[in-house]
Amino acid sequence: MGVEIERKYLADRPDLEPTAPAGERILQGYVALGRKEVRLRCHGERYFLTVKEGSGLVRTELEVELSAEQFTELWPATDGARLEKTRTPVPLGPTTAYLDVYAGPLQGLRTVEVEFGSPAEAEAFEPPAWFGEEITGQDRYRNQALAVGGSSAR
Repeated sequence: MGVEIERKYLADRPDLEPTAPAGERILQGYVALGRKEVRLRCHGERYFLTVKEGSGLVRTELEVELSAEQFTELWPATDGARLEKTRTPVPLGPTTAYLDVYAGPLQGLRTVEVEFGSPAEAEAFEPPAWFGEEITGQDRYRNQALAVGGSSAR
């Protein structure tokens, strides 16, 4: 299993955001929730099944690409645990931030994530002025929580 090292922030300062190209729509649903989550994701024309375990800055992650047919077959299992967002990559020097603008019941919520190669890189990161409050490790802002009871995070 791979490792994901990520910090997450609210993006509640759109007036300070740099100009970025249009983002890509993501549909995401959860088959299993909890400390070990299993999610399906449609990102453009690509489909994935992802297993993540843990919480906070460092989590384990295993991702497998699916065919459109496999995704379609599995998607009904996510009923009641879904979200939709538009993801826009924003270059930040040597790394990239991913701005997520949520739709549907989460309309108005905006978050930004940055992935790192090591915990030391993550700890040394200085967020730009357009990032809001850091929400890394806050369970109510985990995508699985947003998918099942999301509006309480706003």
